[in-house]
Amino acid sequence: MSQDSETTLVGTSALIERLLKGQFICRITDEDGWRALKNPDTRERVETYLNQINRTIGSASEGEVFFCGYQQLGDRERKVISSQFKDICNALIPLVEWLVLVQEGSGQDAPLSEGVAVRLTELQTRIEDTPAFREQLAKISHYRLFGSTSSNVDAQIKLVFKRLVELGYLTKPNAEKQIFIATGKLDYLYEVIRFIDETEGLSLEAQAETVTQRDLI
Repeated sequence: MSQDSETTLVGTSALIERLLKGQFICRITDEDGWRALKNPDTRERVETYLNQINRTIGSASEGEVFFCGYQQLGDRERKVISSQFKDICNALIPLVEWLVLVQEGSGQDAPLSEGVAVRLTELQTRIEDTPAFREQLAKISHYRLFGSTSSNVDAQIKLVFKRLVELGYLTKPNAEKQIFIATGKLDYLYEVIRFIDETEGLSLEAQAETVTQRDLI
């Protein structure tokens, strides 16, 4: 086996591991992995491996975000995706309220999306100077998703952003700077929200199964 082939296999293996851990691959979170999955040959190799364990490559945001889904749904798989979907639904309200706060606090015309930077210090200053924003942040930070018990704006906002990095919605490229970049998982979230809106008459279980068939989970 050539050195190039070995390098390709090692790179593909690491990419598969990330997908199986439930990570979302986009240009921001893993540009090398994202480029690999945009390549038809590499994507086919990854897909072939995943198919052996009843998994498949899912995509969102018109093929700009990749993740791992189930190839076929049995009872076990339905239980897993139903649980995952409920977790997403439970997190929607705090996430949407946070997105609104960031958009309003930053004075942006459009919602936060992949690749957009949020400067924490600037946003915090605007929140501290605006009573309505302070109230919004306090409410958001005390949701179970974030779990803040503080009444201090600095502690609240830093906990919220730390948690969003852990959840994969933001990344912090430079540990020394309070600048966060939105990932493709946010664009995936918008598609889930649109889907829920379109299928509001269905039960959560039915939504979870349908959304899986539409390549979102």
